[in-house]
Amino acid sequence: MLSRKEWLEATCERNGWKHEQSPLVWRELVDQGGKGMLLGGFSDFLEHCQDYYNITSDVPTDVMLSVAAENLVTKVNLIVEEQRRVSLIQPLQIWISSALSPACHLLIPNLLSAEVFPRVSAMCLHLLDLEGNEEGLQWLKMETEDLALPLLHQVVIHTDLNRAFQEADVILLLDEWWSDETEDEEEEEEEEEKRKVEGILDRYSEYGQLIDAGAKKEVKVIVSGGSFVNLRCSLLLDNARSIDSRCFVTMATQLENEARAIIAKKLKVRTSDITDVTVWGNISGSFYVDVQRAKVFNYDGAIKGPTFFSQPVLQVFHDRKWLETEFQDIVRRRRASVVSKTRHRAAMSAANGILTVLKAWNGTSSPDEVLSVGVLCSGYDNLPDGVVMSVPVTFRDNKWAVLFEVALGDELKERLQLFASELRQEQDLGSDKIA
Repeated sequence: MLSRKEWLEATCERNGWKHEQSPLVWRELVDQGGKGMLLGGFSDFLEHCQDYYNITSDVPTDVMLSVAAENLVTKVNLIVEEQRRVSLIQPLQIWISSALSPACHLLIPNLLSAEVFPRVSAMCLHLLDLEGNEEGLQWLKMETEDLALPLLHQVVIHTDLNRAFQEADVILLLDEWWSDETEDEEEEEEEEEKRKVEGILDRYSEYGQLIDAGAKKEVKVIVSGGSFVNLRCSLLLDNARSIDSRCFVTMATQLENEARAIIAKKLKVRTSDITDVTVWGNISGSFYVDVQRAKVFNYDGAIKGPTFFSQPVLQVFHDRKWLETEFQDIVRRRRASVVSKTRHRAAMSAANGILTVLKAWNGTSSPDEVLSVGVLCSGYDNLPDGVVMSVPVTFRDNKWAVLFEVALGDELKERLQLFASELRQEQDLGSDKIA
């Protein structure tokens, strides 16, 4: 904003006038197409009014100066009041990495709403993309602003980590790692995996340090993706020691919903009619889809009831062998087929999974809803200690808690130990890189 002196000099220079004191008064002859006619200061203006319009002012100069001083004080007070009002607005700071990914585009319109974040009056959205270009982020910023969302206060773009996660309330990490296949020769699977882990180790170790240094201590961090998500969450925890481990989760809701869709097709019901499916283990590796608590609504069987009536899936679906073998393989292949065709994970279901977890975490869904999320298992009976593993949890009072109302048979316990072993091997790959 120009100072009064700068404005005076600029205006006079633009119009070819000479006047050294403010106020500056001129007459615009716009109707006649002429240029502005300089009148001068306040006294010159009064003389012009008297000569041109036969109008004069009987207000003494000292009164005029008093009115001017009073107007100045009023203006200053208004500016101070506006600054105070703006300072009282404390927007929720939301950070999204890999902001140019398809999942982010689908996520934004539904993310910035009272349905997801109740009791929030404004939100500041930070779009971070280290691989993308600034022009792409500028277009995404403009498109987000064009949504005219009532809670959106500001959109800020970032192409580096200079100020990453500063004052963050919510962090959504959507980063992905894909292999670079060549036509001549493909890398050996083990070497490719090591290369991926190296990139993940560098990136997420730095993320963790930045979160530890800049984010709010009650920040909510969700790790999403299709590769090494448990490992990524572990790296964050290792490098953000000052923040409670309960602030970090990685979501298996996408897998959970894919499993529900497969069962629903078998039982000829809607996907939403299947509930309480649980995913155990390594979300992007070896996992087990558990249906021991699963229920089905609106099933057209021998026993029927109102819309709120449900039956255990195991009671109406009798092919247990299929559930333990082919069903598990179908869930794994379903995700792999999407990735192989698009080179992206299923963006819509990923965005929906993030929204589902956030609603539960923020208390806008039922506290009895059970979700599969990857969390640090530490100090829980019957669960492997010290690894990030997908387990059933509930959210209450903005905190998650592992659900213990699940029967952990010997076979499931054995599976969990195998999953933990696989997760520790992933961690060891990262340790080898450090060494």
